[in-house]
Amino acid sequence: QVQLVESGGGWVQTGDSLRLSCAASGRTFSNYAMGWFRQTSGKEREFVAAIVSSTGSTSYTDSVEGRFIISRDNAKMTVYLHMNSLKPEDTAVYYCTAAPARYWSADYYSTANVYEYWGQGTQVTVSS
Repeated sequence: QVQLVESGGGWVQTGDSLRLSCAASGRTFSNYAMGWFRQTSGKEREFVAAIVSSTGSTSYTDSVEGRFIISRDNAKMTVYLHMNSLKPEDTAVYYCTAAPARYWSADYYSTANVYEYWGQGTQVTVSS
């Protein structure tokens, strides 16, 4: 079992920055690919970013490419999502997720069904 706890969400204005954190516990953190998804009311959960520890490979959805950065600190068992130039359309509940790292490319981890563990989510609200 892997337990994931997100933090860092909040209310910000357009153009602001925010950093989300996800603390993991339970298993060897470096053996897992980590991802961030987001969801708004009435919509499906959407892939945001993923990172593979062994290769440093990262992947992003097009709408956040160049604005968001995913990183991880294996010693702290924490994954981060640095969000810059935030827009109202980034408003959502953000979820941290973990999947056994079977593939070297983070592109493989862009769909929700490859993940086994999910956090409870943290709300991000961006006002215009």
